[in-house]
Amino acid sequence: MNESKKMALLAVEALEDKKAEDITIIDISEVSVLADYFIIADGSNRNQVQAMADSTEEALGRAGYDAKQIEGYQSANWILMDYKDIIVHVFSKEDRAFYDLERIWRDGKQITKEDLQ
Repeated sequence: MNESKKMALLAVEALEDKKAEDITIIDISEVSVLADYFIIADGSNRNQVQAMADSTEEALGRAGYDAKQIEGYQSANWILMDYKDIIVHVFSKEDRAFYDLERIWRDGKQITKEDLQ
């Protein structure tokens, strides 16, 4: 398993652990140099969104992956977690619908958790 797949799987499992809703994985490796995967999820309230981000940072940190940058944690509307090979987007429901990253990145390939294993 390559590193970016391993990172993406860890992030998805960490999000699932905090009951993230509607987790979407987009393989952008063939359409962008930004990263290999976008992981997008949402939570129902500010505390859950922050807990999802904390869980992801902790799981990836334990595995030896440190975030290059984390933005938006305080407001918890859209927390962007940049791990170079993967970028995790943790949204509130309203902001996820507003920004609609799945539409913007539709040239990428939506994959399942099983595709990462």
